[in-house]
Amino acid sequence: MTKPSLPDLLHAAVTAVGGTERPGQVAMAEAVAGAVDEQAHLLVQAGTGTGKSLGYLVPALAHGERVVVATATLALQRQLVERDLPRTVEALHPLLRRRPEFAMLKGRSNYLCLHRLHEGVPQEEEDGLFDVFEQATPTSKLGKDLLRLRDWADETETGDRDALTPGVSDRAWGQVSVSSRECLGASKCAYGAECFAEAARERAKLADVVVTNHALLAIDAIEGAPVLPQHEVLIVDEAHELVSRVTGVATGELTPGQVNRAVRRAAKLVNEKAADQLQTASESFERLMELALPGRLEEIPEDLGYCLMALRDAARTVISALGSTRDKSVQDEDAVRKQALAAVENVHAVAERIANGSEYDVVWYERHDRFGASLRVAPLSVSGLLREKLFDDRSVTLTSATLKLGGDFNGVAASLGLAPEGTEGEDIPPWKGLDVGSPFDYAKQGILYVAKHLAQPGREGSRTDMLDELSELIEAAGGRTLGLFSSMRAAQAAAEELRGRLDVPILLQGEETLGELIRAFASDARTCLFGTLSLWQGVDVPGANCQLVVMDRVPFPRPDDPLMSARQKAVEEAGGNGFMAVAATHAALLMAQGAGRLVRATGDRGVVAVLDPRVERARYGSFLRKSMPEFWYTTDRNQVRRSLAAIDAAAQAAESPQAAQPEAAED
Repeated sequence: MTKPSLPDLLHAAVTAVGGTERPGQVAMAEAVAGAVDEQAHLLVQAGTGTGKSLGYLVPALAHGERVVVATATLALQRQLVERDLPRTVEALHPLLRRRPEFAMLKGRSNYLCLHRLHEGVPQEEEDGLFDVFEQATPTSKLGKDLLRLRDWADETETGDRDALTPGVSDRAWGQVSVSSRECLGASKCAYGAECFAEAARERAKLADVVVTNHALLAIDAIEGAPVLPQHEVLIVDEAHELVSRVTGVATGELTPGQVNRAVRRAAKLVNEKAADQLQTASESFERLMELALPGRLEEIPEDLGYCLMALRDAARTVISALGSTRDKSVQDEDAVRKQALAAVENVHAVAERIANGSEYDVVWYERHDRFGASLRVAPLSVSGLLREKLFDDRSVTLTSATLKLGGDFNGVAASLGLAPEGTEGEDIPPWKGLDVGSPFDYAKQGILYVAKHLAQPGREGSRTDMLDELSELIEAAGGRTLGLFSSMRAAQAAAEELRGRLDVPILLQGEETLGELIRAFASDARTCLFGTLSLWQGVDVPGANCQLVVMDRVPFPRPDDPLMSARQKAVEEAGGNGFMAVAATHAALLMAQGAGRLVRATGDRGVVAVLDPRVERARYGSFLRKSMPEFWYTTDRNQVRRSLAAIDAAAQAAESPQAAQPEAAED
């Protein structure tokens, strides 16, 4: 029997999902198939509307070996598992003469724990809450969430938190879930045979395609104990997010509250001497943290060093004692012991990591208005970790709508631990970069406008000229505006000012859930939506209701961001350009993502307006412009107002019950 051709397979899959084949999608599928066959590595930029999910799924399924697909967002995981994979498998089954299996796998805390649900949460006496289910009144928000979780536990097949609609608070979920460290293990747990997390792992072991998230991929790489099943092919979608997700997993934190909880959890399970030692170290740490000022610690102060060593040693003593004592007076002792051990082990690990010190770590204090001070440690870079753990013994394809920054892939590749494209040498993973473009004609569908006449934004103070410009642009557009701000304070100030000036609804991030805000924005043409980081990447509103995307300024990292400034300094000390490698690259990635909010379908028209003259005037401005879609570029404010007014008039003329719905697109 002849093997079905890739074009035939792709055609069948695209037809099954009701899409249209596009040249970029075909080119991507062929490149992924080549990389998989040659066990090579590929970075592929596929613009909005390419249909990149099928561009990698079809060649991966055709190959026949197990594939892991890692994504950053819940939305894309759901799309893959609930829409793309079922239809693709059904379409390819007759051609492949086999039916590939697929499964979703997440970290253990994403699944309902039946032991927690039925036996309750081990609590400390000081909390005064021995059974949160009993204490939470049915009329309270927590009580309602917990009662709903109990009912849901009898209905759900997966126990996956994301399958619960509507969702519940983190506090409620914390009562019915465990981390991998707190888990008793299937063999020791009375509910092991019914465990949702274990069932998910078993399904993953049998699946041809395992869909997971970047965080679990990072845990799998960092912690050494395999979580994901053995696989020959790895596909990382939304790859522009990978470095920050891996950094998050590799970051440690110590807070006084966290250390106090560890003390309380362990106190009943160890001898008095061990408990007192940890209690004393905890009190010293708490006193010291009361005086902590936010900022990086380039060297560990002597008093903090002594305090951390005391915490480390006391935690080690408690860990040893936990393994040798039993207390029959403690109800459900195994669960209590496991929770205590997890808490104390985390204190020990972070205290030891910071006390030992490493030139490859960055340590800093943070202070939060609500949660107080914390001590944090993160890797200076994760590139070495990714090079060693990600690109070994498997073919890796990384894809996103934004991987080329400043015109090439080398900036993103460097953050992943890869040498410049074409570099050869021992222990240097070779890779290829491919930009398959987008089906959209950006130069005809969009304008990139830079307001070069505005004053350069400073660190503090109001930007009256920027607010005047923003007000005029929104008026010309008739609303229809997504405002992307570099800080929440700037978004709030703009919303407050323009609500008094303009006769259009202005929604502000934080005043309602993000989902509700986006739905309201998408449903009313005159509405504007202002917000910060999550809006730069998380909004998909095709059609006439988003025809103006405004960025208030270049979103450089804050100068006092300890991790970013440390990374920039390290590049400079190695002889590189720290500003371009870190700050400008960070800004370019966000601006590329932000600009991508404008054109989401073939009929979309509009303007991306950057209200920061540095994009035109500064030396790095061309790097930022090259990182964004190839819109028609102008600095002529009058031209832009005329264009917005014309686009608004055309949209109003088309807004009728008979108007055609825009063709949806995906990143």
